[in-house]
Amino acid sequence: MKLVSVNVSLPIEIDYNNTRISTSIFKKPVTGKVAISEFKLAGDQQVDLENHGGGHKAVYAFSAEQYGYWRQALARPELHYGQFGENLTISGLDEASLCIGDQIQIGDCILEATQPRVPCFKLGIALALETMPQQFIHHAHTGVYFKVIKMGSITAGDIVTHLYQHPHQLAVKTLFSAYFDPDFIDSVRVMQTAADTPELSDEWREKVLTRLAKS
Repeated sequence: MKLVSVNVSLPIEIDYNNTRISTSIFKKPVTGKVAISEFKLAGDQQVDLENHGGGHKAVYAFSAEQYGYWRQALARPELHYGQFGENLTISGLDEASLCIGDQIQIGDCILEATQPRVPCFKLGIALALETMPQQFIHHAHTGVYFKVIKMGSITAGDIVTHLYQHPHQLAVKTLFSAYFDPDFIDSVRVMQTAADTPELSDEWREKVLTRLAKS
């Protein structure tokens, strides 16, 4: 894997449905070394801390290969890295093989996978397409949220090393599909594995426990 782009943004205010809202969804690539602290990248700031940011969602990474898919699917060849609100655009990032609790190293930083991304309406704002969150869920290549295990600095072009694979081997895409796809086979077993994985984010632990209680 390789880090092809580092993307950040500070909050801006926009008009949405006759309401003034603040958002940091419009991330743009930056050059040079970028420091990663416990909760964020330098030059980046989350607005809705209830749904974004925090220890389990300090860094959001998205696959560079998915840009090829979406440029074609949306007939939008101009889509640029950061357009999906990701901090890190990584070539070779695959939610079907990267698992909850897995660790990667970029530069001198170590990051731990904690959950899939669930898109909100702001993804639709970023792409000027209200149906984008639903399309994103259906496609199920969500990118990955990470917890910072070791702080440090990264630079676009850095090699991304898969340091550690969690023994539960619960792929990020498997968890997402088990939760959102009503036709997914053996979703209860997947939810139980998720509930038994300590590295899973608090947000998703609540989701899977609620689903298990109903099943």
